Formats: sequence, C-alpha cells, structure tokens
Amino acid sequence: MNERQSTYNIQNATLGFESEIERLKVQATMGWAKEFRNLQWYGLQNGMKIIELGSGPGFVTEQIVNSLPDSQVTALEIDGALIDKAKNLLEHVPSSRLRFVQSSVYDTTLPDQSFDFAVARLLFLHLHNPVLAAQEIYRVLKPGGKLVIIDVDDGIFGAVYPDIDVLPTVLKKIADHVANKGGNRHIGRSLPCLLKNAGYTDIDTDAIIQHSDIHGIEGFKHQFNINRFTGFFKNGLINKQEYDQLEEASHQINNASESYAMMTYVMACGKKPE
Repeated sequence: MNERQSTYNIQNATLGFESEIERLKVQATMGWAKEFRNLQWYGLQNGMKIIELGSGPGFVTEQIVNSLPDSQVTALEIDGALIDKAKNLLEHVPSSRLRFVQSSVYDTTLPDQSFDFAVARLLFLHLHNPVLAAQEIYRVLKPGGKLVIIDVDDGIFGAVYPDIDVLPTVLKKIADHVANKGGNRHIGRSLPCLLKNAGYTDIDTDAIIQHSDIHGIEGFKHQFNINRFTGFFKNGLINKQEYDQLEEASHQINNASESYAMMTYVMACGKKPE
C-alpha cells in the first residue's frame, strides 16, 4: 500500500507552504472552544492517553496539550516537514506529556489497546480508504475508547454574505475533482456509516458552527483567499465567470464591514466495545 493514500500534500498547496501553515493555524484555533466542549461531551477527560491523527503542524495538538495538562498525547503525522514544524512549536512540552510519531494512519506501528481517546480533525476527507484508517485506530484504542472525527461536508458548507451565486456550483466541481483523486468532501454525511462499518458502537454525530460575527472575519479571509481557487481556474475546473465572482467575494470579505461567513463542521463519535 502507498502509505500516503491521501489527497492532501502540503508541498502541493496552492497558497505555498508558509501561507498554508498560517491558514491551518487559523482553521485549527478559531473554533477550538466549541470543539473542545463537544469532545468533553463525548467523554474526553484530563488524564487520558490521547492520540491525534494527522496532527500536521501541531496547532490542534497545542490546544489539546494546553487544555488537558495531565494527559499524555501522541501526535501522529506522516509528513516529516509538518512534524518538524510541530516540534518547533511545542518544544517546551516535555516528552512525558507529548510524543511525535511519523507514521501512516493506515499503519500507525503503535501497540494494540494503547489509547483512551482518538481525535482526527480534517483528516478523513483526504483518505482514499477511510474505513481501513478507522479500523487501525480501533486497534490502538483500549476497550471502551472513543474516536471522534471532525470533518467537512460541502453539502452543508455554510453561508456567506454578500452571496456568492456560483459557490454551490464551484463547491460541487471541487468535490467531484477531489473524489476523482480518492478523497471525499462530503465525508460528513458518511461518518456514522463509516464508524459502524469499522466496528464502532454507540455512534453519535453533531455539528460545530463557526461564524465570523463570533470568531472574527480574519479566519474566513484565509478560507476565501482567491489564491486557493487560482489553480482550479488555470486547469479549467472552474470558468472565468465563476472565478471572477469568487474574486469579488474575496474582496468583499476582506473589505466590507457588513460581510460575514458561517462554516459548518461535522463531528462524529464511535466507541470501541468494552
């Protein structure tokens, strides 16, 4: 198996490496308070042994470590450049509280029944074989342990003002493009079935809403940065009319005081039977 079997590679990010890192930082921190509230609701507690899958440059890892000072956290990431970023960010955290593992979510190389709780944030939409990944996480969870997946579903993306008439069409085109490459930008609606097929029980799902009137518009500026769509325009995936509307919307979000954006994330939880 190609261990990468994923549609995401930061080296290919349209924004460039450093700008993509900044986008990921804002994306990770903007809604953390709500996400952490729901993680606690699903059973996350201080003192647990936790694994974060696809931990990237460490921004969510940082939130977990700071929120759970008595927990041992394992951050698993396949990309060495991202692990280096995370290690630099979290160099002050002792190894007794945090360790990094460079490995694939399909084959973590970790022992059976090692963790109380697993978190996978914006990982599963990229995976070619999400059930296999969920089964590997199942293996490393203790009996009674839980996996929470936080991910997207472009069918319930959210809302933007001023309206972008072409946005649903553009999102569908991008979702179809990602699907052709093996990912799934509609993964949110499939998470309960995915968890069931991987052997989990007590499955539940919920939604997290981020709104610029609450969290600030800055984070959404990164999400609607026109440069994220330039590659799709250049390769013919979206047409000039669509690109021009997106460019105007990006300008409005950056400059119009009445602009707002709302984004929806799906959370799903499954339990490894005791």
